[in-house]
Amino acid sequence: MAAGSSEPPAPRGTTRDHGTGGPALVPDDLPDGLVVADHRGRVVCFNRAAARICAVRAGDVLGLPLAKALPLEDLKGRRWWELTDPFGGLAIRAGQPERNLLLPGGREVLVSARYVREEPLGPVRQVVVSLRDTEARRRTERSHAELIATVAHELRSPLTSVKGFTATLLAKWDRFTDDQKRLMLETVDADAGRVTRLIAELLDISRIDSGRLEVRRQPVDLAAAVGRHVHALVAAGQPPERFLVRLHRPLPALWADPDKIDQILSNLLENAVRHGEGTVTIDVAPAPLKNDTEGTAVTVSDEGPGIPEESVNRVFTRFWRGSKRGGTGLGLYIVKGIVEAHGGTISVERARGGGARFRFTLPEAAPAYLA
Repeated sequence: MAAGSSEPPAPRGTTRDHGTGGPALVPDDLPDGLVVADHRGRVVCFNRAAARICAVRAGDVLGLPLAKALPLEDLKGRRWWELTDPFGGLAIRAGQPERNLLLPGGREVLVSARYVREEPLGPVRQVVVSLRDTEARRRTERSHAELIATVAHELRSPLTSVKGFTATLLAKWDRFTDDQKRLMLETVDADAGRVTRLIAELLDISRIDSGRLEVRRQPVDLAAAVGRHVHALVAAGQPPERFLVRLHRPLPALWADPDKIDQILSNLLENAVRHGEGTVTIDVAPAPLKNDTEGTAVTVSDEGPGIPEESVNRVFTRFWRGSKRGGTGLGLYIVKGIVEAHGGTISVERARGGGARFRFTLPEAAPAYLA
């Protein structure tokens, strides 16, 4: 504390806003590690994230020299603070860009530093260090690599088919009958549809991950939408008696994106038909939600083998597939993103008689959407 000052020192984990007199920043609430050293090079702030990343207690390092509290080495084994010399280095240096460094034991972290000076070219008054764990970045990189590999695999088969049939038709058109030509063109059309659906899934994932999934709300008759999908599955060859639709009226008004509601229903019903057995039951009913609001719940259940207990928590993650292979494993991840974009929830559990039971809820239109 400066001589003559009556202001108490700010506690660890808080920096004071001198314009308002109140706390402006709580470092312990930051997701990244934050370490601050004063003009003497002594640590005055070591937030909770930094303590977690470095596997130390903050109280054990406060007041220590920065190089001792945060003993970093570069990937060649050189001591980082000796190499960069923040307090004795060039006066024009503003800090260090983010780079990979090593903690004791070889744990890799992303580190950046900023040098705070009271005046240009003046002495360094504070060194502010940011730490980020590289494990999250590695998980993201692995997820991206897996997505690329899956997409490449899923694209290869239909594109090979399209290329093969079109090349054959162009080279030997006159040798085939009209029925043979039609069969090959129908195959090309179906495979082109697979490619189109895959591209649509990739765009949906990109929008969900970036928070840019647009929901164009309008009145939706959920009961009619369920009926359309059931009729489409029957027209595609499923026996009518395989489906049991139970409507519990009156249903609250629903304002939602009709195309995306169709996407949810299509995925859940096709999964129930493809992976389940017996009767597929669809319940549509009013559902009380939080804050005394009303919504609609849709439950889709089948009588198949169900989802293994150890897999329940992974159903809505990328690339999860059931016991039967096929598909990209992205559908339920997208369904969850669409439901949540509408302000709803989705869950899965084992049905009473065996099989899988998916349930999603959608809130009725909020006043902002009705205005």
